[in-house]
Amino acid sequence: MNANPAAPLNPPVRILMGPGPSDIHPRVLEAISKPTVGHLDPYYLQTMDTMQVMLRDLFRTQNEMTFAISATGSAGMEATVVNLVEPGDPVVVCVNGVFGTRMADVAQRARAEVTTIERPWGEVFTVDDLKEVLAKARPKLVGIVMAETSTGAAQPIAEISDLVHEAGAMLLVDAVTALGGMPVEVDRWNIDAIYSGSQKCLSCPPGLAPVSFSQRAVEIALNRQTKIQSWYLDISMLANYWGSDRAYHHTAPINMSYALYEAVRIILEEGLENCFERHLNNHLALKAGLAVLGIDYTAQTGHQLPMLNAVTVPEGVDDAALRRDLLNRFGIEIGGGLGAFKGKVWRIGLMGYASRQANVLLLLSALEQLLAEQGVQFEHGASIAAANQHYRQP
Repeated sequence: MNANPAAPLNPPVRILMGPGPSDIHPRVLEAISKPTVGHLDPYYLQTMDTMQVMLRDLFRTQNEMTFAISATGSAGMEATVVNLVEPGDPVVVCVNGVFGTRMADVAQRARAEVTTIERPWGEVFTVDDLKEVLAKARPKLVGIVMAETSTGAAQPIAEISDLVHEAGAMLLVDAVTALGGMPVEVDRWNIDAIYSGSQKCLSCPPGLAPVSFSQRAVEIALNRQTKIQSWYLDISMLANYWGSDRAYHHTAPINMSYALYEAVRIILEEGLENCFERHLNNHLALKAGLAVLGIDYTAQTGHQLPMLNAVTVPEGVDDAALRRDLLNRFGIEIGGGLGAFKGKVWRIGLMGYASRQANVLLLLSALEQLLAEQGVQFEHGASIAAANQHYRQP
């Protein structure tokens, strides 16, 4: 009898152009393989210090309480909510896709009195959508998704933030998909709490959730009337680990921290503005190519994400079959629709290391072949020509 029947790991090489995870930068893969040290080793503590500095640069904030939760982006959502919300607190959540719905669910589980404001999927919120609800609900916290991964909609934050603070509430922002792919201005927009994930535009494996709390948010969390319901996500204890005390809280994922450290270092090395421009440029090239194929975007015009392209599946095309062929024949992963968009939308990621001209042109070439096989009529080579024409523009 074979003592170990399991085959050795040999995962296929994919081009990850879905809603996440994204392709991992080779330097990040190298970093994660570095020697493991203890979670209170002086080298690791120094690494934590430097990573906090870099995360503040990425979030564009001076918030002292800026660090990485040892869990995925969903835990970042949980951490921000459970620290700031007590049972019975009024909370307003803006819902225009899957992840606004999830935020509302998390707040309800924290026993908040949740009011939701809804917009059709693909649309964004304006201050007029919130005014009446804020006046009526008088919330402690307002939650909103900056980059709704299920719809490809980019939510403006600055004016919403002004309104929220005029109403005396705190603002919580989901930046899981946004961070590293478009400007996120925590201090300038007066965001009280924000969370992200390592696996999207940071091009790091999933498993860490960068978060940032304003001083106001920290004071509210530290002066609660009730105990924070999550021991693991309690920032009063996490602050002692990530702060100067370095008090033991949990065994941190050392090598994942190496990976995030290198991922953020790569972005800052490129320069934030250059990084944002690269994402936008590749988005526009892809958009030009898809237009030739008759493929439209689902998000509201003027509010389409550069890193997550949510587009309508052409009429008569077998969604699942095409995505399966993309994966099996071309090694390209794109995402299908979620919730109300299931079977109707493709979600094409151009996130982080995956946001490259070569990937845009390869995807368009593969789509042309697979759409032609399903009987879609178009001028062959036209989508690639349209993308290249965009790239040739000064």
